[in-house]
Amino acid sequence: MPANKRPRKLNYAVNQKGKITWSKVGNAIKAYKKLKTREDFEWKTKWLEKAFEFSKAKLKKYWINPNKI
Repeated sequence: MPANKRPRKLNYAVNQKGKITWSKVGNAIKAYKKLKTREDFEWKTKWLEKAFEFSKAKLKKYWINPNKI
């Protein structure tokens, strides 16, 4: 990757600004909780680590502390 381009990281849904509705916030919280229960069942896999990365970025975008969920 050339040095003059900035890196595009994470995914489209996290990077794009948009109207924040409560259904989006609720769905982000619900997805994070589902990943937590899945982690207890499956342990840590690469797929889950990547999913947690996206989910935590989404929560950060909505100013939600994942430690308090």
